[in-house]
Amino acid sequence: FLFAEHHQSHAAAAFYPSQFEEAVILCMDGVGEWATTSTWLGKGNKIKPLWEINFPHSLGLLYSAFTYYCGFKVNSGEYKLMGLAPYGKPSFVKKIKDYLIDIKDDGTFKLDISYFKYHRGFRMTSSKFHKLFGMPPRKREKELTQFHMDLAASIQVVTEEIVIKIARSLRKETGMKNLCLAGGVALNCVANGKLLEEKIFNEIWIQPASGDAGSALGAALLGWHEYYKKPRKVSESDSMKGTYLGCDFTNKEIINYLRKINAHFETWQDEQLFEKIAIKIEEGKVIGWFNGPMEFGPRALGGRSIIGDPRNEKMQSTMNLKIKYRESFRPFAPSVLEEDIASQFEMNNKSPYMLLVSPVKKELCNKMTEKQKKLFGIEKLNISRSTLPAITHIDYSARVQTVSKETNPRYYNLIKEFKKLTGCPLIVNTSFNVRGEPIVCTPQDAYRCFMRTEMDVLVLQNQILF
Repeated sequence: FLFAEHHQSHAAAAFYPSQFEEAVILCMDGVGEWATTSTWLGKGNKIKPLWEINFPHSLGLLYSAFTYYCGFKVNSGEYKLMGLAPYGKPSFVKKIKDYLIDIKDDGTFKLDISYFKYHRGFRMTSSKFHKLFGMPPRKREKELTQFHMDLAASIQVVTEEIVIKIARSLRKETGMKNLCLAGGVALNCVANGKLLEEKIFNEIWIQPASGDAGSALGAALLGWHEYYKKPRKVSESDSMKGTYLGCDFTNKEIINYLRKINAHFETWQDEQLFEKIAIKIEEGKVIGWFNGPMEFGPRALGGRSIIGDPRNEKMQSTMNLKIKYRESFRPFAPSVLEEDIASQFEMNNKSPYMLLVSPVKKELCNKMTEKQKKLFGIEKLNISRSTLPAITHIDYSARVQTVSKETNPRYYNLIKEFKKLTGCPLIVNTSFNVRGEPIVCTPQDAYRCFMRTEMDVLVLQNQILF
């Protein structure tokens, strides 16, 4: 038996699969053993610790405290808080920095623990926290108010400030040109996008399974490189294989299952299939797309995805309310052809794992009227922000996935067929599941999800069900 520390596993998962011969590594999460933030140096097949911040002082737990206070589930609802942030104004930043957290110039920090209970009870926040902000925690499913949106915006700004300050310190301390990220905080794709914009490092690579699932991979890689001293192969692209590391099902297996349940389906070869599905997307249909191996990590990347037309103004609300059964404010992500990224978004970087947020290209954006600018919170939701309304968040941003022919040729060719039909090189992509359930894995899961929702079409490899 080989034992690896929690943050050591995060660091290994961040560095070993990356395309860098050497890099500085930043791991930030809730807590692992005692570390909550740790930094490392990676060179060749070795990683070496630099410094760490220990429990109870944790950026991840601070963010989770606000997740809890705003009525979302801790350790799963943080991305909802991030999605809610653009609806608010960061009006509580000063209060957070005055009372809850002391941030040093180098990005290191210390919390005032008297405002929290995660270190000594079953709640995240204390009565002192509730008194500071003037009300008790929101109960789940109760109305989200402007107050909660402003809190989300404020903690997001604080998180971004800390991440950027630590990154600057690491560049100055180590002189390294490349940065690797892991830990739950690395799933904050808005902070990642801001970090990229700052151009502190030449290149950034983020482990796509940055949470604790990725630690399993990190532990295995530690055994291989540290214990067995195996050399590390570095190439131009990372070694995660697009994260398509999960279960795969053949057409024969799928056909046998569909016949067994007496489902009506059609089988088409790829070329005709892509053409048919592109037409259905253009018609405004919502498609369940089950393709190849399942993704490893918390993002649907064209293996187990629900897809649609990003130009359709009704697509976001349709997917949220009729398919996903989730909050209407939640944004959807685009899958864009890798070569077309710069024509649609204000970025040139590849983003294969949907871990970077970028502004939509200015030429595609719609200007708001003076009346629209005065609206607050959820009132802004129904305003079309761009020619791609289904994927443009209210701050004109999108969480981007770039799709390459090398890592997912079938998904790439489908999007290319949609571009050929419409001139639009991207589609809406969200995870193939409903709220509260895991992403589908098997054809049985996909069929069950399809039948329980108002999805229009199901594609299981080369089989189509209407």
